[in-house]
Amino acid sequence: MKILVADDEIMTLRLLEQSLDKAGYDVVSARDGRLALEQLCLPYGPRLALLDWNMPGLDGPAVCEQVRKRSESPYIYIVLVTSRESKQDVVLGLESGADDYLIKPWNPEELKARLRTGQRILRLEDRLVEARETMRFKATHDHLTSLFNRGSIVDLLDRELTRTRRENSCSVIMMADLDHFKMVNDSFGHLVGDEVLREVARRLLGSVRSYDLVGRYGGEEFLAVLNNCDTSQALLRAEQIRNAVANFPIRTMRGPLAVTMSLGVLSSRDWPLSNSEEILREVDAALYLAKAAGRNCCQLAKPNSAIETPQELLK
Repeated sequence: MKILVADDEIMTLRLLEQSLDKAGYDVVSARDGRLALEQLCLPYGPRLALLDWNMPGLDGPAVCEQVRKRSESPYIYIVLVTSRESKQDVVLGLESGADDYLIKPWNPEELKARLRTGQRILRLEDRLVEARETMRFKATHDHLTSLFNRGSIVDLLDRELTRTRRENSCSVIMMADLDHFKMVNDSFGHLVGDEVLREVARRLLGSVRSYDLVGRYGGEEFLAVLNNCDTSQALLRAEQIRNAVANFPIRTMRGPLAVTMSLGVLSSRDWPLSNSEEILREVDAALYLAKAAGRNCCQLAKPNSAIETPQELLK
């Protein structure tokens, strides 16, 4: 583990470096408080720190205070090292943000034991963060496809519509539905159906930009939100997604399956609608027309005009 050692006394610094290096630590050194703070603020900087109380620039407690203000960063376990022994000094050091306090002259074995305590706490913190992120992911993502779940993708659509109105930009919303998917489940079983859904989700993600949004809306329906995408590109982008699914059979445990998808497409610039509920109603109507037109096609929702197909758009 990487550890920062900060002390303005060169001999003390060298002794600490040698002792910790032998103990297997990756040691980073600093001769004053400002350099110590810079090291601790670096991305992937040290998670353990030994700080001398008295240093030029910033003293140990001041470094602790600055580090604790960076609440968004991974936790750093800090041990203050000093010759001050009064209870008042101990309280002051701990209240500045230090996790532990070591009195000079320090015993090497005691120092290593305290650092091992710090490592245990950091490992525990990492496990808690990982568990929190796992719970957050499960709450916002579909368990089968790992796409955003319905609640999350609709919430993200609302936020995107708000941003679009504020910036007077344009987003494209697509509702996609796998054609005759019930036949896949009935003929080959739900495990094969799950394989198809996972692969379609993978292809959808591969067909959009990293900052676009894709979610499983329900069953075999998917919702995609393409940021900063204009009406002129809406159907072309939808065709790219449709082709990504239709042009290549999906490998399953029962052999390759040809799968197609129908899409309803809507450009926010064309519709002065106020919320996601209205948008979803109109894009779902366009999807219904794509199904009625024979499936495996895209239909663009346009207010007060005929639905336009990709072939008509390209004439």
